[in-house]
Amino acid sequence: MVFYEVAGASEYLAITGFNVHDIKLAKKAFIFPGQRRTRFDMSPVNYTFEVQAMSAEKLPFILPAVFTIGPRADDMDSLLKYAKLISPHDKHSNHVKELVQGVIEGETRVLAASMTMEGIFRGTKSFKQEVFEKVQLELNQFGLIIYNANVKQLVDVQDHEYFSYLGQKTQQEAANQAKVDVAEARMKGEIGAKERDGHTKQNAAKIDAETKIYSTQRDGEGKKAEAKVKAEVKIFENKREAEVAEANADLAMKKAEWQRQAKVAEVEAAKAVAIRDAELQMEVERRNALRETEKLKAELLSKTLVDYEMKVQEANWELYKRQRAAEGLLYEQEKLAAGQKAVAEAARFARQQQAEGELYAKKMEAEGLVALAQAQKQYLSALLEALGGDYAALRDYLMINGGMYQDIARLNAEAVRGLQPKISVWTNGGNSGDAAADGGAMKEVAGVYKMLPPLFKTVHEQTGMLPPAWMGKMAETPVV
Repeated sequence: MVFYEVAGASEYLAITGFNVHDIKLAKKAFIFPGQRRTRFDMSPVNYTFEVQAMSAEKLPFILPAVFTIGPRADDMDSLLKYAKLISPHDKHSNHVKELVQGVIEGETRVLAASMTMEGIFRGTKSFKQEVFEKVQLELNQFGLIIYNANVKQLVDVQDHEYFSYLGQKTQQEAANQAKVDVAEARMKGEIGAKERDGHTKQNAAKIDAETKIYSTQRDGEGKKAEAKVKAEVKIFENKREAEVAEANADLAMKKAEWQRQAKVAEVEAAKAVAIRDAELQMEVERRNALRETEKLKAELLSKTLVDYEMKVQEANWELYKRQRAAEGLLYEQEKLAAGQKAVAEAARFARQQQAEGELYAKKMEAEGLVALAQAQKQYLSALLEALGGDYAALRDYLMINGGMYQDIARLNAEAVRGLQPKISVWTNGGNSGDAAADGGAMKEVAGVYKMLPPLFKTVHEQTGMLPPAWMGKMAETPVV
Protein backbone atom coordinates (compact mmCIF):
# COMPACT_ATOMS: atom_id res chain seq x y z
CA MET A 1 0.00 0.00 0.00
CA VAL A 2 1.00 3.63 -0.59
CA PHE A 3 1.71 5.76 2.49
CA TYR A 4 3.12 9.23 3.13
CA GLU A 5 6.05 9.61 5.53
CA VAL A 6 7.69 12.74 6.92
CA ALA A 7 11.18 12.88 8.45
CA GLY A 8 12.07 14.82 11.59
CA ALA A 9 13.88 18.16 11.69
CA SER A 10 17.30 16.48 11.96
CA GLU A 11 16.46 13.44 9.82
CA TYR A 12 16.34 12.39 6.18
CA LEU A 13 14.54 9.60 4.32
CA ALA A 14 16.69 7.38 2.06
CA ILE A 15 14.40 5.71 -0.52
CA THR A 16 15.36 2.84 -2.84
CA GLY A 17 13.51 0.40 -5.04
CA PHE A 18 10.82 0.81 -7.69
CA ASN A 19 11.17 3.82 -10.04
CA VAL A 20 14.24 5.09 -8.09
CA HIS A 21 17.64 5.12 -9.76
CA ASP A 22 20.33 4.37 -7.16
CA ILE A 23 19.00 6.23 -4.08
CA LYS A 24 16.66 9.16 -3.37
CA LEU A 25 16.91 11.53 -0.37
CA ALA A 26 13.90 13.51 0.84
CA LYS A 27 12.43 15.11 3.96
CA LYS A 28 8.93 13.87 3.04
CA ALA A 29 7.72 11.48 0.32
CA PHE A 30 5.09 8.97 -0.76
CA ILE A 31 6.32 5.39 -0.29
CA PHE A 32 4.98 3.13 -3.06
CA PRO A 33 4.88 -0.69 -3.20
CA GLY A 34 8.28 -2.08 -4.20
CA GLN A 35 10.11 0.75 -2.45
CA ARG A 36 12.07 0.67 0.80
CA ARG A 37 12.83 3.68 2.98
CA THR A 38 15.40 4.15 5.73
CA ARG A 39 15.35 7.02 8.21
CA PHE A 40 18.76 8.31 9.36
CA ASP A 41 19.71 11.04 11.84
CA MET A 42 21.80 14.07 10.79
CA SER A 43 22.89 15.26 14.24
CA PRO A 44 26.69 15.23 14.85
CA VAL A 45 28.40 12.91 17.35
CA ASN A 46 31.37 13.49 19.66
CA TYR A 47 34.24 10.99 19.29
CA THR A 48 36.92 11.00 22.00
CA PHE A 49 40.30 9.44 21.14
CA GLU A 50 43.75 9.16 22.61
CA VAL A 51 46.01 8.97 19.58
CA GLN A 52 49.47 7.49 20.19
CA ALA A 53 52.01 8.93 17.74
CA MET A 54 55.75 9.49 17.37
CA SER A 55 57.64 12.64 16.45
CA ALA A 56 60.49 13.04 13.97
CA GLU A 57 62.99 12.39 16.84
CA LYS A 58 61.18 9.03 17.42
CA LEU A 59 59.76 10.27 20.75
CA PRO A 60 56.35 8.70 21.46
CA PHE A 61 53.51 10.74 22.94
CA ILE A 62 49.74 10.61 23.44
CA LEU A 63 47.48 13.22 21.87
CA PRO A 64 44.03 13.35 23.54
CA ALA A 65 41.47 14.75 21.11
CA VAL A 66 37.71 15.23 20.85
CA PHE A 67 36.14 15.51 17.37
CA THR A 68 32.53 16.52 16.71
CA ILE A 69 31.67 14.83 13.39
CA GLY A 70 28.46 14.53 11.43
CA PRO A 71 27.11 14.39 7.86
CA ARG A 72 27.53 17.43 5.62
CA ALA A 73 23.99 18.83 5.52
CA ASP A 74 24.59 21.51 2.86
CA ASP A 75 25.84 19.18 0.09
CA MET A 76 23.54 16.63 -1.55
CA ASP A 77 26.42 14.55 -2.95
CA SER A 78 27.90 14.21 0.54
CA LEU A 79 24.49 13.23 1.91
CA LEU A 80 24.24 10.48 -0.74
CA LYS A 81 27.67 9.14 0.27
CA TYR A 82 26.66 9.22 3.95
CA ALA A 83 23.37 7.47 3.21
CA LYS A 84 25.14 4.69 1.26
CA LEU A 85 28.20 4.13 3.45
CA ILE A 86 27.43 5.24 7.03
CA SER A 87 23.68 5.38 7.60
CA PRO A 88 23.19 1.54 7.42
CA HIS A 89 25.23 1.40 10.66
CA ASP A 90 24.45 2.95 14.01
CA LYS A 91 26.57 6.12 14.28
CA HIS A 92 27.30 5.23 17.92
CA SER A 93 28.44 1.71 16.94
CA ASN A 94 32.02 0.50 17.11
CA HIS A 95 32.10 0.16 13.31
CA VAL A 96 31.64 3.90 12.69
CA LYS A 97 33.84 4.82 15.66
CA GLU A 98 36.67 2.58 14.44
CA LEU A 99 36.36 4.00 10.91
CA VAL A 100 36.63 7.61 12.14
CA GLN A 101 39.35 6.69 14.64
CA GLY A 102 41.38 4.98 11.91
CA VAL A 103 41.26 8.07 9.70
CA ILE A 104 42.20 10.42 12.57
CA GLU A 105 45.00 8.20 13.90
CA GLY A 106 46.50 7.66 10.45
CA GLU A 107 46.62 11.34 9.51
CA THR A 108 47.83 12.40 12.99
CA ARG A 109 50.69 9.90 12.97
CA VAL A 110 51.80 10.88 9.47
CA LEU A 111 51.80 14.57 10.38
CA ALA A 112 53.53 14.01 13.74
CA ALA A 113 56.26 11.94 12.09
CA SER A 114 57.19 14.94 9.93
CA MET A 115 57.49 17.38 12.89
CA THR A 116 59.81 17.65 15.85
CA MET A 117 58.51 17.39 19.40
CA GLU A 118 59.39 21.03 20.04
CA GLY A 119 57.51 22.08 16.90
CA ILE A 120 54.43 20.11 17.93
CA PHE A 121 54.52 21.46 21.49
CA ARG A 122 55.08 25.11 20.54
CA GLY A 123 52.87 25.10 17.43
CA THR A 124 49.82 23.35 18.89
CA LYS A 125 47.42 25.64 17.02
CA SER A 126 49.01 25.06 13.61
CA PHE A 127 49.37 21.34 14.36
CA LYS A 128 45.65 21.15 15.23
CA GLN A 129 44.73 23.02 12.01
CA GLU A 130 46.80 20.68 9.83
CA VAL A 131 45.30 17.60 11.51
CA PHE A 132 41.85 19.11 11.01
CA GLU A 133 42.42 19.73 7.27
CA LYS A 134 43.98 16.34 6.51
CA VAL A 135 41.30 14.42 8.43
CA GLN A 136 38.58 16.44 6.66
CA LEU A 137 40.00 15.44 3.25
CA GLU A 138 39.69 11.76 4.19
CA LEU A 139 36.21 12.16 5.69
CA ASN A 140 34.89 13.83 2.51
CA GLN A 141 34.71 10.42 0.80
CA PHE A 142 32.22 9.30 3.49
CA GLY A 143 30.13 12.50 3.32
CA LEU A 144 31.22 13.58 6.84
CA ILE A 145 32.35 16.98 8.09
CA ILE A 146 34.20 18.00 11.26
CA TYR A 147 32.09 20.54 13.14
CA ASN A 148 34.60 21.00 15.93
CA ALA A 149 38.02 19.58 16.85
CA ASN A 150 39.52 20.00 20.31
CA VAL A 151 43.13 18.83 20.74
CA LYS A 152 44.18 18.66 24.41
CA GLN A 153 47.67 18.97 25.86
CA LEU A 154 50.21 16.32 24.89
CA VAL A 155 50.70 13.49 27.40
CA ASP A 156 53.72 11.24 28.01
CA VAL A 157 53.53 7.57 27.06
CA GLN A 158 54.12 5.15 29.93
CA ASP A 159 57.85 4.78 30.77
CA HIS A 160 58.60 7.98 28.80
CA GLU A 161 58.91 11.25 30.82
CA TYR A 162 59.76 13.78 28.15
CA PHE A 163 57.08 16.28 29.13
CA SER A 164 57.87 15.83 32.85
CA TYR A 165 61.50 16.68 32.22
CA LEU A 166 60.40 19.54 30.00
CA GLY A 167 58.24 20.93 32.85
CA GLN A 168 61.09 20.66 35.34
CA LYS A 169 63.34 22.47 32.88
CA THR A 170 60.76 25.24 32.52
CA GLN A 171 60.46 25.62 36.33
CA GLN A 172 64.23 25.90 36.73
CA GLU A 173 64.42 28.41 33.92
CA ALA A 174 61.63 30.47 35.57
CA ALA A 175 63.43 30.46 38.97
CA ASN A 176 66.72 31.52 37.41
CA GLN A 177 64.96 34.20 35.41
CA ALA A 178 63.32 35.53 38.62
CA LYS A 179 66.72 35.91 40.30
CA VAL A 180 68.03 37.77 37.27
CA ASP A 181 64.95 40.02 37.25
CA VAL A 182 65.46 40.95 40.96
CA ALA A 183 69.11 41.90 40.35
CA GLU A 184 68.17 43.94 37.28
CA ALA A 185 65.39 45.70 39.24
CA ARG A 186 67.87 46.78 41.95
CA MET A 187 70.31 48.03 39.32
CA LYS A 188 67.57 49.92 37.53
CA GLY A 189 66.40 51.51 40.82
CA GLU A 190 69.81 52.97 41.67
CA ILE A 191 70.40 54.14 38.12
CA GLY A 192 66.89 55.57 37.92
CA ALA A 193 67.35 57.80 40.95
CA LYS A 194 70.41 59.40 39.44
CA GLU A 195 68.70 59.76 36.06
CA ARG A 196 65.65 61.35 37.70
CA ASP A 197 67.69 64.21 39.24
CA GLY A 198 69.40 64.91 35.92
CA HIS A 199 66.09 64.81 34.05
CA THR A 200 64.53 67.28 36.51
CA LYS A 201 67.19 69.89 35.83
CA GLN A 202 67.06 69.27 32.06
CA ASN A 203 63.29 69.56 31.98
CA ALA A 204 63.32 72.90 33.87
CA ALA A 205 65.71 74.43 31.31
CA LYS A 206 63.74 72.90 28.46
CA ILE A 207 60.45 74.35 29.69
CA ASP A 208 61.88 77.87 29.89
CA ALA A 209 63.18 77.68 26.32
CA GLU A 210 59.89 76.21 25.03
CA THR A 211 57.92 79.05 26.71
CA LYS A 212 59.86 81.71 24.78
CA ILE A 213 59.50 79.78 21.53
CA TYR A 214 55.77 79.34 22.07
CA SER A 215 55.13 83.08 22.59
CA THR A 216 57.02 83.88 19.38
CA GLN A 217 55.10 81.19 17.48
CA ARG A 218 51.74 82.54 18.68
CA ASP A 219 52.50 85.99 17.26
CA GLY A 220 53.52 84.52 13.86
CA GLU A 221 50.48 82.27 13.75
CA GLY A 222 48.12 85.24 14.29
CA LYS A 223 49.58 87.14 11.34
CA LYS A 224 49.55 83.97 9.21
CA ALA A 225 45.88 83.32 9.99
CA GLU A 226 44.89 86.84 8.94
CA ALA A 227 46.69 86.54 5.58
CA LYS A 228 45.16 83.10 5.05
CA VAL A 229 41.62 84.42 5.54
CA LYS A 230 42.15 87.19 2.98
CA ALA A 231 43.52 84.68 0.45
CA GLU A 232 40.60 82.29 0.96
CA VAL A 233 38.07 85.12 0.37
CA LYS A 234 39.78 86.04 -2.91
CA ILE A 235 39.88 82.39 -3.99
CA PHE A 236 36.16 81.96 -3.25
CA GLU A 237 35.26 85.01 -5.38
CA ASN A 238 37.35 83.73 -8.31
CA LYS A 239 35.79 80.28 -7.99
CA ARG A 240 32.26 81.71 -8.17
CA GLU A 241 33.10 83.70 -11.32
CA ALA A 242 34.56 80.54 -12.94
CA GLU A 243 31.42 78.52 -12.09
CA VAL A 244 29.18 81.21 -13.71
CA ALA A 245 31.31 81.16 -16.89
CA GLU A 246 31.25 77.37 -16.97
CA ALA A 247 27.43 77.32 -16.61
CA ASN A 248 27.05 79.75 -19.54
CA ALA A 249 29.32 77.63 -21.74
CA ASP A 250 27.46 74.46 -20.79
CA LEU A 251 24.11 76.08 -21.70
CA ALA A 252 25.44 77.11 -25.13
CA MET A 253 26.75 73.59 -25.81
CA LYS A 254 23.40 72.04 -24.86
CA LYS A 255 21.51 74.42 -27.18
CA ALA A 256 23.80 73.48 -30.08
CA GLU A 257 23.33 69.78 -29.32
CA TRP A 258 19.56 70.14 -29.24
CA GLN A 259 19.56 71.89 -32.64
CA ARG A 260 21.79 69.17 -34.13
CA GLN A 261 19.51 66.42 -32.81
CA ALA A 262 16.43 68.13 -34.28
CA LYS A 263 18.03 68.35 -37.75
CA VAL A 264 19.20 64.71 -37.56
CA ALA A 265 15.68 63.61 -36.59
CA GLU A 266 14.20 65.44 -39.64
CA VAL A 267 16.76 63.79 -41.99
CA GLU A 268 16.18 60.36 -40.43
CA ALA A 269 12.39 60.75 -40.85
CA ALA A 270 12.77 61.58 -44.56
CA LYS A 271 15.16 58.65 -45.10
CA ALA A 272 12.88 56.29 -43.19
CA VAL A 273 9.94 57.20 -45.51
CA ALA A 274 12.13 56.50 -48.58
CA ILE A 275 13.39 53.21 -47.14
CA ARG A 276 9.84 52.09 -46.29
CA ASP A 277 8.69 52.93 -49.81
CA ALA A 278 11.56 50.88 -51.30
CA GLU A 279 10.78 47.96 -48.95
CA LEU A 280 7.10 47.96 -49.99
CA GLN A 281 8.05 48.05 -53.68
CA MET A 282 10.45 45.15 -53.15
CA GLU A 283 7.70 43.20 -51.33
CA VAL A 284 5.31 43.76 -54.27
CA GLU A 285 7.92 42.47 -56.73
CA ARG A 286 8.69 39.47 -54.51
CA ARG A 287 4.98 38.61 -54.29
CA ASN A 288 4.66 38.80 -58.11
CA ALA A 289 7.72 36.55 -58.56
CA LEU A 290 6.33 34.11 -55.98
CA ARG A 291 2.98 34.00 -57.80
CA GLU A 292 4.69 33.24 -61.15
CA THR A 293 6.82 30.57 -59.45
CA GLU A 294 3.78 28.87 -57.94
CA LYS A 295 2.05 28.93 -61.33
CA LEU A 296 5.03 27.23 -63.04
CA LYS A 297 5.31 24.74 -60.20
CA ALA A 298 1.60 23.81 -60.57
CA GLU A 299 1.97 23.25 -64.31
CA LEU A 300 5.13 21.15 -63.90
CA LEU A 301 3.53 19.19 -61.06
CA SER A 302 0.41 18.27 -63.04
CA LYS A 303 2.54 17.16 -66.03
CA THR A 304 4.80 15.14 -63.74
CA LEU A 305 1.79 13.47 -62.06
CA VAL A 306 0.37 12.41 -65.45
CA ASP A 307 3.73 10.92 -66.50
CA TYR A 308 4.01 9.19 -63.14
CA GLU A 309 0.54 7.59 -63.43
CA MET A 310 1.33 6.29 -66.92
CA LYS A 311 4.66 4.81 -65.83
CA VAL A 312 3.02 3.26 -62.77
CA GLN A 313 0.39 1.55 -64.96
CA GLU A 314 3.08 0.22 -67.31
CA ALA A 315 5.16 -1.02 -64.38
CA ASN A 316 2.11 -2.71 -62.83
CA TRP A 317 1.38 -4.51 -66.15
CA GLU A 318 4.97 -5.74 -66.42
CA LEU A 319 4.88 -6.84 -62.76
CA TYR A 320 1.59 -8.73 -63.36
CA LYS A 321 3.04 -10.61 -66.35
CA ARG A 322 6.18 -11.52 -64.39
CA GLN A 323 4.10 -12.65 -61.42
CA ARG A 324 1.97 -14.92 -63.62
CA ALA A 325 5.09 -16.41 -65.24
CA ALA A 326 6.68 -16.94 -61.85
CA GLU A 327 3.51 -18.56 -60.50
CA GLY A 328 3.43 -20.97 -63.48
CA LEU A 329 7.08 -21.88 -62.98
CA LEU A 330 6.50 -22.31 -59.25
CA TYR A 331 3.51 -24.62 -59.91
CA GLU A 332 5.60 -26.80 -62.26
CA GLN A 333 8.43 -26.98 -59.71
CA GLU A 334 5.98 -27.86 -56.94
CA LYS A 335 4.52 -30.70 -59.03
CA LEU A 336 8.02 -31.95 -59.91
CA ALA A 337 9.06 -31.79 -56.24
CA ALA A 338 5.88 -33.67 -55.25
CA GLY A 339 6.67 -36.43 -57.79
CA GLN A 340 10.27 -36.70 -56.58
CA LYS A 341 9.04 -36.81 -53.02
CA ALA A 342 6.64 -39.68 -53.84
CA VAL A 343 9.49 -41.63 -55.54
CA ALA A 344 11.74 -41.01 -52.54
CA GLU A 345 8.97 -42.16 -50.18
CA ALA A 346 8.54 -45.37 -52.17
CA ALA A 347 12.29 -46.07 -52.20
CA ARG A 348 12.48 -45.36 -48.47
CA PHE A 349 9.54 -47.72 -47.80
CA ALA A 350 11.24 -50.47 -49.86
CA ARG A 351 14.52 -50.01 -47.97
CA GLN A 352 12.62 -50.04 -44.71
CA GLN A 353 10.88 -53.30 -45.61
CA GLN A 354 14.20 -54.86 -46.68
CA ALA A 355 15.88 -53.70 -43.45
CA GLU A 356 13.01 -55.08 -41.38
CA GLY A 357 13.35 -58.43 -43.19
CA GLU A 358 17.10 -58.56 -42.55
CA LEU A 359 16.52 -57.56 -38.94
CA TYR A 360 14.00 -60.39 -38.54
CA ALA A 361 16.44 -62.90 -40.09
CA LYS A 362 19.25 -61.76 -37.79
CA LYS A 363 16.92 -61.95 -34.85
CA MET A 364 15.86 -65.52 -35.70
CA GLU A 365 19.54 -66.49 -36.23
CA ALA A 366 20.42 -65.02 -32.82
CA GLU A 367 17.53 -66.88 -31.22
CA GLY A 368 18.83 -70.11 -32.83
CA LEU A 369 22.33 -69.52 -31.44
CA VAL A 370 20.84 -68.86 -28.01
CA ALA A 371 18.83 -72.09 -28.23
CA LEU A 372 21.98 -74.02 -29.36
CA ALA A 373 23.96 -72.54 -26.46
CA GLN A 374 21.21 -73.55 -24.04
CA ALA A 375 21.23 -77.09 -25.42
CA GLN A 376 25.06 -77.32 -25.17
CA LYS A 377 24.84 -76.02 -21.61
CA GLN A 378 22.35 -78.73 -20.69
CA TYR A 379 24.49 -81.36 -22.49
CA LEU A 380 27.68 -80.32 -20.61
CA SER A 381 25.78 -80.21 -17.31
CA ALA A 382 24.54 -83.75 -17.90
CA LEU A 383 28.09 -84.99 -18.80
CA LEU A 384 29.60 -83.32 -15.74
CA GLU A 385 26.95 -84.85 -13.53
CA ALA A 386 27.53 -88.29 -15.09
CA LEU A 387 31.33 -87.96 -14.47
CA GLY A 388 30.72 -87.15 -10.84
CA GLY A 389 31.66 -83.48 -11.16
CA ASP A 390 35.23 -84.22 -12.40
CA TYR A 391 36.18 -81.30 -14.63
CA ALA A 392 39.47 -82.94 -15.76
CA ALA A 393 37.59 -86.05 -16.95
CA LEU A 394 35.07 -83.82 -18.72
CA ARG A 395 37.91 -81.94 -20.47
CA ASP A 396 39.60 -85.19 -21.58
CA TYR A 397 36.31 -86.57 -22.88
CA LEU A 398 35.62 -83.44 -24.90
CA MET A 399 39.16 -83.46 -26.35
CA ILE A 400 38.86 -87.17 -27.32
CA ASN A 401 35.35 -86.67 -28.69
CA GLY A 402 36.50 -83.64 -30.67
CA GLY A 403 39.57 -85.47 -32.11
CA MET A 404 42.01 -83.03 -30.55
CA TYR A 405 44.58 -85.67 -29.59
CA GLN A 406 44.66 -87.04 -33.14
CA ASP A 407 45.19 -83.52 -34.48
CA ILE A 408 48.09 -82.90 -32.05
CA ALA A 409 49.81 -86.19 -33.03
CA ARG A 410 49.40 -85.36 -36.71
CA LEU A 411 50.84 -81.88 -36.24
CA ASN A 412 53.86 -83.23 -34.31
CA ALA A 413 54.53 -85.81 -36.99
CA GLU A 414 54.36 -83.12 -39.66
CA ALA A 415 56.82 -81.00 -37.65
CA VAL A 416 59.60 -83.66 -37.42
CA ARG A 417 59.10 -85.05 -40.94
CA GLY A 418 62.24 -84.56 -43.13
CA LEU A 419 64.65 -83.81 -40.23
CA GLN A 420 68.08 -85.58 -40.41
CA PRO A 421 69.76 -84.95 -37.03
CA LYS A 422 73.54 -85.33 -36.69
CA ILE A 423 75.09 -86.31 -33.37
CA SER A 424 78.76 -85.46 -32.70
CA VAL A 425 80.67 -86.81 -29.69
CA TRP A 426 83.70 -84.85 -28.52
CA THR A 427 86.31 -85.62 -25.90
CA ASN A 428 88.87 -83.12 -24.61
CA GLY A 429 91.03 -85.35 -22.38
CA GLY A 430 89.27 -84.25 -19.22
CA ASN A 431 90.00 -87.66 -17.58
CA SER A 432 93.82 -87.37 -17.74
CA GLY A 433 95.78 -88.00 -14.59
CA ASP A 434 96.89 -84.38 -14.08
CA ALA A 435 95.31 -83.89 -10.66
CA ALA A 436 97.07 -80.58 -10.10
CA ALA A 437 95.53 -79.11 -13.26
CA ASP A 438 92.08 -80.39 -12.37
CA GLY A 439 92.11 -78.64 -9.07
CA GLY A 440 93.80 -75.47 -10.30
CA ALA A 441 92.31 -71.99 -10.59
CA MET A 442 92.34 -72.20 -14.43
CA LYS A 443 90.07 -75.22 -14.63
CA GLU A 444 86.93 -73.20 -15.46
CA VAL A 445 88.74 -71.11 -18.11
CA ALA A 446 90.20 -74.26 -19.71
CA GLY A 447 86.72 -75.82 -19.79
CA VAL A 448 85.34 -72.78 -21.71
CA TYR A 449 88.09 -73.03 -24.33
CA LYS A 450 87.58 -76.83 -24.67
CA MET A 451 83.88 -76.18 -25.38
CA LEU A 452 84.50 -73.82 -28.34
CA PRO A 453 85.59 -76.35 -31.07
CA PRO A 454 82.49 -78.55 -30.85
CA LEU A 455 80.26 -75.40 -30.68
CA PHE A 456 81.83 -73.91 -33.86
CA LYS A 457 81.57 -77.33 -35.59
CA THR A 458 77.89 -77.63 -34.81
CA VAL A 459 77.17 -74.07 -36.00
CA HIS A 460 79.07 -74.75 -39.25
CA GLU A 461 77.15 -77.95 -39.93
CA GLN A 462 73.74 -76.39 -39.17
CA THR A 463 74.22 -72.97 -40.81
CA GLY A 464 77.39 -73.16 -42.92
CA MET A 465 78.98 -70.20 -41.05
CA LEU A 466 82.68 -70.18 -40.01
CA PRO A 467 84.23 -68.34 -37.04
CA PRO A 468 86.36 -65.20 -37.77
CA ALA A 469 90.02 -65.74 -38.66
CA TRP A 470 91.32 -63.95 -35.55
CA MET A 471 89.51 -66.49 -33.34
CA GLY A 472 90.91 -69.65 -34.97
CA LYS A 473 90.69 -71.98 -37.94
CA MET A 474 88.78 -75.26 -37.90
CA ALA A 475 90.55 -78.54 -38.89
CA GLU A 476 89.53 -80.36 -42.02
CA THR A 477 88.63 -83.49 -40.09
CA PRO A 478 87.14 -83.50 -36.60
CA VAL A 479 89.21 -84.78 -33.74
CA VAL A 480 87.72 -87.95 -32.18
